[in-house]
Amino acid sequence: MNRKIIHVDMDAFYASIEQRDNPAYRGKPVAVGYGERRGVVAAASYEARRYGIHSAMPSVTALRKCPHLIFVMPRFDHYRQVSNQIMQIFLEYTDKVEPLSLDEAFLDVTVNHKGSRSATLIAKEIKQKIFNRTRLTASAGVSYNKFLAKIASDYKKPNGLFVIEPSDAEAFLETLPVNKFFGVGKVTAARMEELGIKTGADLRQWSEVDLVHEFGKAGIAYYHFARGVDEREVESERVRKSLGAEETFSDDLSEMVDLLAALHQLAAELQRRAEKKKFLARTLTLKIKFADFTQITRSRTVTYYLRTYNQLFDLGKELLLQVDELQDQKIRLMGLTLKNADADESTHTVDAIQLSLDFKD
Repeated sequence: MNRKIIHVDMDAFYASIEQRDNPAYRGKPVAVGYGERRGVVAAASYEARRYGIHSAMPSVTALRKCPHLIFVMPRFDHYRQVSNQIMQIFLEYTDKVEPLSLDEAFLDVTVNHKGSRSATLIAKEIKQKIFNRTRLTASAGVSYNKFLAKIASDYKKPNGLFVIEPSDAEAFLETLPVNKFFGVGKVTAARMEELGIKTGADLRQWSEVDLVHEFGKAGIAYYHFARGVDEREVESERVRKSLGAEETFSDDLSEMVDLLAALHQLAAELQRRAEKKKFLARTLTLKIKFADFTQITRSRTVTYYLRTYNQLFDLGKELLLQVDELQDQKIRLMGLTLKNADADESTHTVDAIQLSLDFKD
């Protein structure tokens, strides 16, 4: 029996909430983020995207592309509240919900609470309920596996619904550009193009052995994706493997007193989050990004669970003092991450908290 998978992706989630809540922003290019020097775009409205503005773009670049761009400071507590509303709608249909972020999730509706045999009708109902309750639009993709459902949700954005039937998958993938395949980023897409792989049809010509030779373990996934095969289950309970906090400084830091002050804030925030999530870990990792964007990490695993602020700060300070490069370079970003030493490395995920710019979009 083919599974029935839906991927729901909210349309420009953060920016759309701001436009919904403030009529003056509607129909105008809006960016959620800090619009001054060293700021970053967290999310862009569709009006802003027409100027080539996208998330993670430096704010100064965005303003060059669109001088009348409206910057709005993020309200993450509010975004989480809206996200919870949407997740409750999903749970009305199935317990098999796998959130990927605040604004997207996979649903397995093969067996569902409504007893419906049509995943397409369920997707339509969900889209309508989201709009009725939040006045926001979502795009949905429907197919028989996660890979195809995610591709489908992006196919007719915004406010789209696209279905890839099992009988249509092969023909659909043959013409699909490889940069639309899950897991194929800009660098991989460029390498594929060098090898003459531009579409799913091109990718399908390659053997699994040759793809692994060129792309490592990811080659196995590319081989199966080109054939419409993805056996991953919708995981309704994802185990958190790590929890982190990081901060990008408005000015590069070099003095130890300033670095320790930043470390104090990181340790305090990380302890608060870990206590809230009841997250226990024995490994602490310090991440440092220098002014030239080079990055290093230092880690230590202890025999006890790291629970208190003092434990996190003291161990973080030890790791910081191990960094010889502090003598020569200024620091742009610093982060602390707790990791469960018993976690399976193959499923390692990080929930990082950006203290000054808490952007996940």
